[in-house]
Amino acid sequence: MTKFRWIICSLLFVATTVNYLDRQVLSLTWKDFIALDFHWNDNDYGNITAIFSIFYAVISLFAGKFIDWMGTKKGYIWAIVIWSVGACLHAACGVVTMSLAGIENIDALRAVQKGSEIALTVSTISVWLFLGCRIILATGEAGNFPAAIKVTAEYFPKKDRAYATSIFNAGASVGALAAPLTIPLLAKHMGWEMAFIIIGSIGFLWAGAWLWLYTPPAKSKYVNEEELAYIESDKAAESEAKASDAKADNDGPKFSILDCFKYRQTWAFIVGKFMTDGVWWFFLFWAPAYFSELGHPSTSTTGQLLIFILYAIVTAVSIVGGYLPKIFVEKLGMNPYAGRMRAMLIFAFLPIFAMFAQPLASSSVWWPCIIIGLAGAGHQAWSANLYSTIGDMFPKSAIATITGIGTLFGGLCSFAINKFSGKLFTHAEELGEGFTFFGVTGKPGAYMIVFCYCAVAYLIAWIIMKTLVPKYKPIVNA
Repeated sequence: MTKFRWIICSLLFVATTVNYLDRQVLSLTWKDFIALDFHWNDNDYGNITAIFSIFYAVISLFAGKFIDWMGTKKGYIWAIVIWSVGACLHAACGVVTMSLAGIENIDALRAVQKGSEIALTVSTISVWLFLGCRIILATGEAGNFPAAIKVTAEYFPKKDRAYATSIFNAGASVGALAAPLTIPLLAKHMGWEMAFIIIGSIGFLWAGAWLWLYTPPAKSKYVNEEELAYIESDKAAESEAKASDAKADNDGPKFSILDCFKYRQTWAFIVGKFMTDGVWWFFLFWAPAYFSELGHPSTSTTGQLLIFILYAIVTAVSIVGGYLPKIFVEKLGMNPYAGRMRAMLIFAFLPIFAMFAQPLASSSVWWPCIIIGLAGAGHQAWSANLYSTIGDMFPKSAIATITGIGTLFGGLCSFAINKFSGKLFTHAEELGEGFTFFGVTGKPGAYMIVFCYCAVAYLIAWIIMKTLVPKYKPIVNA
């Protein structure tokens, strides 16, 4: 048997890594570089991340349908080229801001007095420019997961999909892992603008590799008959398309977006995304700023090591998490959906430790690093299994569309948590000791509030999902 499916999985992993690298450049440069130039506060950054999230969410609804219509090869190319262009365009925001504000050079920009009218003008213009670039970035990035999930369903049987998904989904962790080791150094030695350009350009290289290697498995010259039979083993088990028709495009009935909302299975996936995606995006966007608040900015050795260790924990645990349902299916004889739900319940308990991150930070900064790492690992393992439930329940023709719908609602949660966090942190900082939550005062108390939500979101989501779809029930007709 050939093993070309794992080559395709590795391409999905690289694309997801690039996706998160591009997304992380802003979070690792705004506090220590960009904010100093443009006089941003937490609320400004919160607005930018929130708008990115909501736009990503809305586009995701249509991105999934676009991928289903365009096909994975062309659709993926469009997605990564658009987001790479958007990533590179961030570098121009400084020059355009100075031009519009009538400031001659960077030294004059940095000499602007904080709180002055010109400082307000600079911050306002720059925020809007960055928002424009983030919208372009979001437009392309919204296509990554619908396309990757669809490719996984094309190249892997159901029993392997959670594991394959956990591998490519680990690219999110690896991207976040590589980011603190590269981006702050690029920003420090070459300027934050070059960090955006260099990281953003990687996507164009991936697009070339995808054009060269990807075709559907039934048409791929790298997939032999034995591997194709393994990939399509679910069809034989379910008495669907037979070997004589293996070369046909048999993706199942077509679903409109509105059709998808008729099913409890769709709403279960929506709940799983809506309750939990914002948790991951909060950690992704705010962890560097949080460690900076604790005295370890991203430019310091300790700050870089904290982020690296955090995502090293996430990466290691999340890959194991994707393999767990395979054990339940093969060793315990459970159906794929039941195995995934049991695994998701196990991983729903890991984020509970997040409520202890802030109280333990006074003892050592490494406690919140480890705890957030475990919570993030729980999310990634949860997410890999959650994505795979779509392939369990829906035909291939609807997978990218359902993924897009779920991503829309996940983005709504991310919008809410980032918008709320930015306002909350700025408010708590202004009140100082006048702001208290569970005995924690000031901005640390504000972080404590968000950490508490992160701790319980997964268990609540699992209970609702299990109530909506208690047993395995695939959709066979539109």
